[in-house]
Amino acid sequence: MSLAVPSALTALSPLDGRYHGKVSSLRDHFSEHGLIRNRVRVEVEWLKALAAEPRLAEIAPFSAATIAELDEVVATFAPADGEAVKAIEATTNHDVKAMEYWLKKRLGHNAEVMKVSEFIHFACTSEDINNTSHALMLKAGRDEVLLPALDAVIARFRELAHQHAALPMLSRTHGQPASPTTLGKEMANIAARLLRARASIAAVALTAKFNGAVGNYNAHLSAWPEFDWEGFNRRFVESLGLSFNAYTIQIEPHDTMAELFDAIARLNTILIDACRDIWMYISFGYFKQRLKEGEVGSSTMPHKVNPIDFENAEGNLGISTAILRHFSDKLPISRMQRDLTDSTVLRNMGIGFGHTVLALDSALRGLGKLEADPQRLASDLDECWEVLAEPVQTVMRRFAIENPYEQLKAMTRGKGITRDALHEFIRSLAIPEADRERLLAMTPASYIGKAIELARAI
Repeated sequence: MSLAVPSALTALSPLDGRYHGKVSSLRDHFSEHGLIRNRVRVEVEWLKALAAEPRLAEIAPFSAATIAELDEVVATFAPADGEAVKAIEATTNHDVKAMEYWLKKRLGHNAEVMKVSEFIHFACTSEDINNTSHALMLKAGRDEVLLPALDAVIARFRELAHQHAALPMLSRTHGQPASPTTLGKEMANIAARLLRARASIAAVALTAKFNGAVGNYNAHLSAWPEFDWEGFNRRFVESLGLSFNAYTIQIEPHDTMAELFDAIARLNTILIDACRDIWMYISFGYFKQRLKEGEVGSSTMPHKVNPIDFENAEGNLGISTAILRHFSDKLPISRMQRDLTDSTVLRNMGIGFGHTVLALDSALRGLGKLEADPQRLASDLDECWEVLAEPVQTVMRRFAIENPYEQLKAMTRGKGITRDALHEFIRSLAIPEADRERLLAMTPASYIGKAIELARAI
């Protein structure tokens, strides 16, 4: 049986089905309606720029009323307008040309615009409109959706870092007990990595080209040979908040897109690492999860409280990275001056963004449920006095006691060690009394170095 009517239940992609509400903020930017709206914006701004240039005498400047109407066309572009463009595309079989025809029809009553209607899309190849639109979509999706979602996750990690800055925790390297840290310091480590990733994502200067069919202003110069089209078009692109790419083939080569996608993929990797670590901390009992009324952890085991938010985040981060890596590998490659393989790929940008945004939502929900269990953390530390072999042998080195590492290795490697046994060894050392007392006062919970200070500084 065919399910002909699309709905959240029948959607092919879970982003438009099960997770529809969690990624709805991206839809305005990366849907086909969002693409068409941005195309209309670029065409309108191009027409306004041409009309405002006094050296292009054949294009009369627009009145304030006409400029206001042009701006209104962009501001009020609705789904019904997008459907009207799609109806024209059914005949043209060309999406950008359909949008141009729609725009001329939409403004057909305006005498000022109709007088210069052939300057709509003047000297443009479709890619001039498309690449600029895609850059605007990415910029808005990054700045208005992705980065705010990431900021909320970073803020929660920072909150956990400060809250638990002084809560001692046993480290594990290679899965084995290691020098203690604090729970807050480990959260600060994650926050610091995410801050670096955020800076990389935000720093990508998205580029656009507006230089004609093969990047040489051929058509522009055929009409106005003496005009500085490169300078004019550079100013136009920069007026949209984008960086100008002067050297291109027919398409913008997508290198800065790839840079952005790679930066998001690196963020995804950091988040996967964080989700797995927190999953382990929950497994160890270092964190409990606040219960949600009515929620079921297992269909057969009533006691279960599963770390599903972090598992969901990890899965979606993997999907996002796979898609984004394909984008960054594929998009900068085009045969000769143009092939169309980028077109269908670019229509999926929202999918890559969507799975990262969905993962951030899941991670934030999971982080909001965490409650530290100080007793469980203390219990682990109390069972691992052998971790103090490191400070003891380090002090022994300071005072030139022979073979300090080897002595502590023989005493502790692969074995547990009691507080009393360690203290007996410390009392036998030929070291100054003040240092001896300092070592004797040390516990696994107090051997945390600068962890508190570092956690509070993030």
